[in-house]
Amino acid sequence: MRQRWTINGRFLAQPMTGVQRYARQIVTTLDRLVGEGGEFADAVELDLAVPRGAGGLDLQHIPVRTIGRLTGHAWEQAELPTCVRGGLLSLGNTGPLAIANQIVCIHDLNPRICPESYSRSFRGLYRIIQPLIGRRVRAITTVSKFSAHQIETFGIASAERISVIPNGHEHVHAWRPRMSRAVAEASGEDTIVLLGSAAPHKNVAAILGVADRLVRDGFRIAVVGQSNPGIFAQQMPHVEGPGIAWLGRLEDAELAALLQRSLCLAFPSLTEGFGLPPLEAMALGCPVVVSDRASLPEICGDAALYADPTRMRHWHAQFRLLRRHPALRTALVDRGLAQARRFSWQRSAELYLRMLARPSGARGPSVSEPTGSLPSTPAVQ
Repeated sequence: MRQRWTINGRFLAQPMTGVQRYARQIVTTLDRLVGEGGEFADAVELDLAVPRGAGGLDLQHIPVRTIGRLTGHAWEQAELPTCVRGGLLSLGNTGPLAIANQIVCIHDLNPRICPESYSRSFRGLYRIIQPLIGRRVRAITTVSKFSAHQIETFGIASAERISVIPNGHEHVHAWRPRMSRAVAEASGEDTIVLLGSAAPHKNVAAILGVADRLVRDGFRIAVVGQSNPGIFAQQMPHVEGPGIAWLGRLEDAELAALLQRSLCLAFPSLTEGFGLPPLEAMALGCPVVVSDRASLPEICGDAALYADPTRMRHWHAQFRLLRRHPALRTALVDRGLAQARRFSWQRSAELYLRMLARPSGARGPSVSEPTGSLPSTPAVQ
């Protein structure tokens, strides 16, 4: 008997972050797997339910239904449950409490770990809804062993109900590097790329706080992106001066060109559920200098340089080391490409497909069981 599942399409009505990227890639890969057929693909019947005004996905085998008139959490909690005819797959941190036969991906518990990063309303909602989801739904997935441990530690779900299904890297192969004038002026062998975010846990202000020293030492800084003020509690500190380029939000093709023509990506986060930008950078052949905290050693392995996110002199030293030794940079590029290949949307979507093909009540792979998709965590260098 085929298992019927609806996919929660609320992510298509949200701004693009790592959470929405994950949902888009998993769903498009599921669509391809369904078209290819096979034991697990033939055992499921999928459809995608979206709110009015949602963006689209290029799906060939999963039908899309537009449901209701509401938006946001109201749509998810009140209107989405009325259209679910079997189970529900929710890939964006939350799902309707009315549906027990549901798999929910909780990417991180950052609103609990670093509450100052988020608005009061956002963290208040998540403090209420995620424990309720954890107790009620059939299974929880997450994107790293670190996040799985946090979900268990905070009492959201027990370890045997958590499956680790990580992000992949293949989407960057569709980014055709395009050199805009701004990117051409900002990039170079002495350029440090920094992804701009006002969220305190991203710790961007720490790098910007020593920008004058870095510039005096011959480095340049290219700051990319912006924050969603509806989620994050603070705005980005703006540091002006020669050697600092504020590029705003870039298209994927522009970001690819910037990363491939720069010294490195700096990623100084205090906590991360996964850390997709370093994985994307490695897959594009850009070395990364990352924090030695949270999930980042798990994701980057021996393909990154690490630094304490509270000690900026460590970051300065790693930037100097990378610039001084071209052979090290070449080695990190090679290691990064190999490390990125260990994280695959194909394998992650296959894991979801296996979960969806199981009859209701059957348990999927837990965090304590090997899934074959997640590399072991190396020692931090």
